[in-house]
Amino acid sequence: MRTLIADTLKNEGKEVELMGWVAVRRDHGKIIFIDLRDRSGIAQVVFADKNLHATADKLRPEWVVKITGKVAKRPENMVNPDLMTGKIEIQATGLEVLMEAQTPPIDVNSNGHEIGEEIRMKFRYLDLRRPRMQNNLRMRSKTLQFINNYFKEHDFVEIETPILGKSTPEGARDYLVPSRLYPGKFYALPQAPQQYKQLLMVAGLERYFQVARCFRDEDTRGDRQPEFTQIDLEMSFVKRDDVMEFLEGAMVDLVKSTWPHKKITAVPFPHISYKEAMERYKSDKPDLRKDKNDPDELAFAWIVDFPFYEYSEKDKKWDFGHNPFSMPHNESLPDGGKELGGITAMQYDLALNGFEIAGGSIRNHKPELLKKAFQLLGYKDNVIMEKFGHMIEAFSYGVPPHGGAAIGFDRLMMILLNEPNIRETIAFVKTGDGRDLMSNAPSDVDERQLSELHIKITK
Repeated sequence: MRTLIADTLKNEGKEVELMGWVAVRRDHGKIIFIDLRDRSGIAQVVFADKNLHATADKLRPEWVVKITGKVAKRPENMVNPDLMTGKIEIQATGLEVLMEAQTPPIDVNSNGHEIGEEIRMKFRYLDLRRPRMQNNLRMRSKTLQFINNYFKEHDFVEIETPILGKSTPEGARDYLVPSRLYPGKFYALPQAPQQYKQLLMVAGLERYFQVARCFRDEDTRGDRQPEFTQIDLEMSFVKRDDVMEFLEGAMVDLVKSTWPHKKITAVPFPHISYKEAMERYKSDKPDLRKDKNDPDELAFAWIVDFPFYEYSEKDKKWDFGHNPFSMPHNESLPDGGKELGGITAMQYDLALNGFEIAGGSIRNHKPELLKKAFQLLGYKDNVIMEKFGHMIEAFSYGVPPHGGAAIGFDRLMMILLNEPNIRETIAFVKTGDGRDLMSNAPSDVDERQLSELHIKITK
C-alpha cells in the first residue's frame, strides 16, 4: 500500500512503498541519490543495492516511479534542516519505472519567478508541479473551505446561478454567446450574479452565497483576468453596518484560523469616507500598513459613501459610479441637473494593503426609484424595461430591504500569499491580452459551426 512522503516520518525503521516524480538525481559512483516528490513533500532516496543500480542509473527528472524501501535516520552530518523529511532517508529495496518523461522545457523545482511568464503559461501543467504553486493552490482550497463553512454556519444557503444570461449595461463589456436555436440573439456570460442574487432575496431565501465565476471582456492587468472568482453574498432585512460587520467577522476569523502567522493592523477595521480617502491618500483603496516592508501585515479598511454618479470628462456624460442597483442615501434622488454629483450611495468597499478586495451596497429595492436612477442618465423607459423589466416586475411582488457584497477571491489570495499578481494563485490562467497559451485559445472554428450559429466572419 502506498505511503505518502509526509507520512514516512512516522514510519522510521519500516518498509514503505512510495510513488511520485523524480525531482533531482545525483550519481555518487556506487551510490545513486534521488529526491522523490509527491503531493505531500520531498524525500531523499538512496540506491546502494547493486541490483537496483542499473535501473536507477537511467532515472531522469520528472520520471514517474514506484519505490519500496526502508525508512532510516540520516547520518548526523547529512541532515537537511531545510527539508521536512531532512532527518530521514529511504534506503531503496525496489524500483519500478511507471512512466518515462522527456526533459521538461522549464525547471519545476525552483520558485519559477526567474522564468519567463509566457513559457510558464504554455506549460502550465508542468509549472504547477513546483512546490510554490502546489502550496498556493492548496492554501486557496483551504481558504475556500473555511469561507464555505463559515457562511453555512451563519445560515447562508449556497446556490448556483446561471452562466448563460442576458446582456445588460453593467460597466465592462460582456462576453457574448450566440444562440443556435434563436438566430441573431445572444446570451451573455455573467459579469457578476448581481441580478440573480437580488431575485433570490425576492424569493425569500434571505441569506445566499456562492463561489461565483465571473467574466468581463476588459483589458487585464496584474490583479485582473478575463474570468475570475468572487465570493458572492446577499442578505435580507439588513442595514449597511450589518453586512459590513458580517464580512469583517469573516475576514478576522479567516486570518486567525487559516493564516495565523498574519497580523491584522487594526480591529475593528477603520471606516473612511470616499471623500477623505481621496483627499488624504489620493486613493479609494489606501494602503494603511504601519510597515509596508512587512509581508505578513494585513491592513483592512472600509471605504464608504461613494458617489452614486460620476461624470466622465472623456465621454462628456454622467454614468453610475459603481453599481446601478445601489440605494442612494436618504432613499431618494433629485430630478436631475448638476445635483447628480452630490449624491452618495450606500456603497462600501473593503481595502487591504492597497487593493480593493470586496465591494457591495445596500440595494435599491424600490421599483420607481430604480427606474429613476436610470432615467436620470437619459435611459428611455422602453430601454429600462427591455433591460431590467424582469427586476422591476419582481420587486412589485414584495421585496425585502436587502444588501450584499462580493469578495474578489483571486485578489485576496494574491495578498495572503504575498504574490505579485493573481495569476500565481489561479490554476490555469490567461495572458494580459486574454490568450490561453497552453490550449491556444481563442481559436478559429470551422464553417459548419459558424453556419449553425448563423454567423459569418468578415475580414
